[in-house]
Amino acid sequence: MNTINHHWQRFTLNQKLSRYAVYLLLILSLVQSVRTVEVIPEFFFDAPEQMADLFARMWPIDFAYYPISVHDAMVETLNIATLGTLITLIFAIPLALMNASNIVASPWSHWIARFFLVSSRSVNSLVWALLFVAIFGPGIIAGVLAIAFRSVGFVGKLLGEAIEEINMGPIEALQATGASWMSILLKGYWPQILPAFFSIVLFRWDINVRESAVLGLVGAGGIGVVLNDAMNLFEWQRVSMALVAIFVIVIVAEIVVVNIRKRLI
Repeated sequence: MNTINHHWQRFTLNQKLSRYAVYLLLILSLVQSVRTVEVIPEFFFDAPEQMADLFARMWPIDFAYYPISVHDAMVETLNIATLGTLITLIFAIPLALMNASNIVASPWSHWIARFFLVSSRSVNSLVWALLFVAIFGPGIIAGVLAIAFRSVGFVGKLLGEAIEEINMGPIEALQATGASWMSILLKGYWPQILPAFFSIVLFRWDINVRESAVLGLVGAGGIGVVLNDAMNLFEWQRVSMALVAIFVIVIVAEIVVVNIRKRLI
């Protein structure tokens, strides 16, 4: 009696070759990137010593500098993040509705909405800030608009996905009663997406606090302006004060967002 032995393999030969091809491509990309970057070995190996020297010059922290410039700059940073997030909703909500297939059936509407949502996400906030600084000049307006335009794609995409995932039963019941489109939107869609809406907005505001802290490096207002000025003047103890303030406000914002989400969601 012949016994047939079956050898079990997790991957087929083609799958193995494909995986090895991906690994080889990653290694080649890494090697090519290192060669293209042209790292100077002297600077690379000297970095720990230079970093230690920089930290030595940043100590002790100049806490007296906080009430002079840092406090007002931090308040301005929070204002930029908050106003930018609120302005985002003006554009993100209509785009989310246009992108949701269970609200608007037109493919053209979906393509238009996705174009603006992708365009917003593809441009970094610093690039938006540079653009608006060139248009409006340095200041808080450029920072607010940079945060707003950067956030539209994030909020609009996630909100549109939340709308598409709702239970259509209440919507169909309202439609059967002859309710208007606005009534269906407010009484059918809105109560179901409310938790996701607050979660998305709070999460984006938390991100915007972090991003607005560096917009001042390109003249868009906030704590970044103070940080940039102190670095240009080699006032490293004041630089450390600005960095500590940024770290604290980011941690506080994270704690606030987590607690609000626990209460609302």
